[in-house]
Amino acid sequence: MLDKLLYIETFGCQMNVNDSERIVTMLSDLGYAPTNDPSAADMILLNTCTVRGGAEEKVYKRLANLRIYKRDGKSQIIGVGGCVAQQEGEELLKKFPYLDLVFGTHNLHLLPDMVNGALRGERRSETTFIDNDMRLDLFPTIKGESRLSRFVTVMQGCDNFCSYCIVPYVRGREISRRSKDILSEVSQLADEGVREVVLLGQNVNSYGLKTENEPAFAELIRLVSEISGIDRIRFTTSHPKDMSDALIACFGDIPKLCGQIHLPAQSGSDAVLKLMKRGYNRDSYLDKVRRLKSVRPDIAVTGDIIVGFPGESEADFEQTLTLLEEVRYIDLFSFVYSARPGTSAAELEEYLTRAQKIARLDRLMELQKRITREISQTYIGTLQKVLVEGEGKRPAQLSGKADNGRIVNFAGDSNLIGSFADVRIIQAYPNSFLGESLK
Repeated sequence: MLDKLLYIETFGCQMNVNDSERIVTMLSDLGYAPTNDPSAADMILLNTCTVRGGAEEKVYKRLANLRIYKRDGKSQIIGVGGCVAQQEGEELLKKFPYLDLVFGTHNLHLLPDMVNGALRGERRSETTFIDNDMRLDLFPTIKGESRLSRFVTVMQGCDNFCSYCIVPYVRGREISRRSKDILSEVSQLADEGVREVVLLGQNVNSYGLKTENEPAFAELIRLVSEISGIDRIRFTTSHPKDMSDALIACFGDIPKLCGQIHLPAQSGSDAVLKLMKRGYNRDSYLDKVRRLKSVRPDIAVTGDIIVGFPGESEADFEQTLTLLEEVRYIDLFSFVYSARPGTSAAELEEYLTRAQKIARLDRLMELQKRITREISQTYIGTLQKVLVEGEGKRPAQLSGKADNGRIVNFAGDSNLIGSFADVRIIQAYPNSFLGESLK
C-alpha cells in the first residue's frame, strides 16, 4: 500500500535521472509514492551532481532551504544521494544536522535499509565503492508507469581520467553490464509497450572492451535492434577517442538507430585538448564527425564545450569558435571551467578572471544560437516521423520526438499517443518544432 509520499529532486545528467527512477522503484516497496510537492512529502531526496561547480553550489543552497520541511509532528526524512554525496560523505551530516541519510553512487541498494534506520532516528552515510561484478548484480529493476521511451544502463564509471573530470572519483572505474542482462531488460521493456530505448553510460563507446566474451558497443546496438517492438535506439554519452569505425557504420545500416549523437569535443584547440588529457586532437575529432555525416547526412550532432580552461589563450578560444562552425552542432552544452577537487587540472594555474571566462562563454553561446537557428530553419517544410509521447502544453496539441531528438508539437487527436505520426514542420523554435500532422 502506497501511503507515504516521496519527493526526489534530480540534478545533473541522464545517469542521475535513471538512478532516480530506480530509487522510486525501490522505495515503493516501503510504501512511498512519488509527489511533485516537497511540502507534502514524507521524504525528500536530492540526487546530486558534482561534475561542475555550479551544480554543486545549487545542491548546497537547496540543502540549506530544506530545514523548513522538518516540521513538528511529522517524521520527515531528508537525504542526499549521487555525486555530491559520494564526494562529501559524512561531512554532509556534520554540515546539515537535519539531514538523515547520505548514499553514494554505488549504494542505491542500501537505501531501503537506510530509510528504515532513519525512521528509527538513525543518521547514516554509505559511500563505499563496489568495483567488481557484484556491483552489476545490485542493479534494481525500474518499475512503474509505462512510458514509450526508457533509459537502459549499459555501463557505469569511467577510466579516462580527463584532467578536469571528477566522474572516475565519484562514479568509480568503468564496468560493463552483461549483454544478456541488457537484452533481457530491453525485451521486457518492449513487452511493456516501450518503443524507444536510450542506452546509457558515462562512455558507452568503450562498452565491453574490457570484459571477456562480451560484444563491443556496435555489436550490442545490433543485438538490441533485433528485439521486436523496439523501434528506436539512442545512446549517450560518447567519448570521441573510443568511437569505432564499426559504430560509425551502424548509423548507415541500422534503421532503428536514430540520427542523433552527443559527441563532446570540450575544446577546438589541440593545446587545450592535450592539457585536458582527452586522447584525441581537433583533426581526429572532425574526421569522425565527417565520417558520421558521410554515412548519415542528416545526423544531428550535439556536444559539450568547456570555456576558460587553464592555459586557454585567445587563439585557443578562437579555434573553439571555428570548431563550432565546422561541426555545426544543432545544440551545444557549454560551461565555464570550474576546478574540481582531486582532479589534475585543479593543480594548473589559471590566468583568466571569472569575468573574462563569462565573456568568452557569452560569445560562444551567441555563435551557437545563430548556428542552431540556421539549422532549425532547414527543417521547415520537411516531413518528420514523430513518436507521439503525450499531450502538448496547449489544448488539442500533441507532443513527441523526431528522429533527430527534437521535440515536435502539433495538433492531433489523443488516439495518436503511442504511435508514429508523419508531421510536416511549419515553424522552428530554439528548442522545438511546430508541425502539422498528415493524418
